[in-house]
Amino acid sequence: MSDKNIQYRTGSVSLRDKQSEDDLRIEGYFVVYDDETELWDGVYEKIDRHAFDGELGKDIRALIGHNTEKVLGRVKNETLTLRSDEKGLWGSILINKDDPEALSLYQKVKRGDIDQCSFGFVPREEEHESRSYGDLFIVKACDLIEVSVVAFPAYENTSIAARKKDFENKRSKEDKKKRIEKLKERINEFKNTVA
Repeated sequence: MSDKNIQYRTGSVSLRDKQSEDDLRIEGYFVVYDDETELWDGVYEKIDRHAFDGELGKDIRALIGHNTEKVLGRVKNETLTLRSDEKGLWGSILINKDDPEALSLYQKVKRGDIDQCSFGFVPREEEHESRSYGDLFIVKACDLIEVSVVAFPAYENTSIAARKKDFENKRSKEDKKKRIEKLKERINEFKNTVA
């Protein structure tokens, strides 16, 4: 799977201190289901509550800013816990206190300097709805690649730009097809009036 297929979306993160003095955790909703997000002008997306069915048993990693070299935790060793509920995809990252970068991130979240999270995924199944004020894509199924704590949202990521270009190309082809069909109809109408 190439990185250009991975798409990134942003959510909010909140800090929770556990009762035990030994545990530091960053927790929050990495995805809120059925919440429409405008990807670019007139194009919206929402994540279906079943989009991650079958994905949470995989060895997903929690990263700092989508950087694969900055791993905060992972499902396999239970330093990342993910669960899907009615609201969304919730995660809890157990912070490694021997990792200065992870501790620094924890303190930045605690102070409120960083309060957003994101997730990387590859859509497998989507529905498309055309509406009067724009288009809506509903991600019905996807491959969850990672979750990240981020300082800035990833909407300007090149994967979004690539998706926008694909969408515009598809729309352009559909518009061209519609124009051709209308032209054929007009030609047939003209032929019928002449005959």
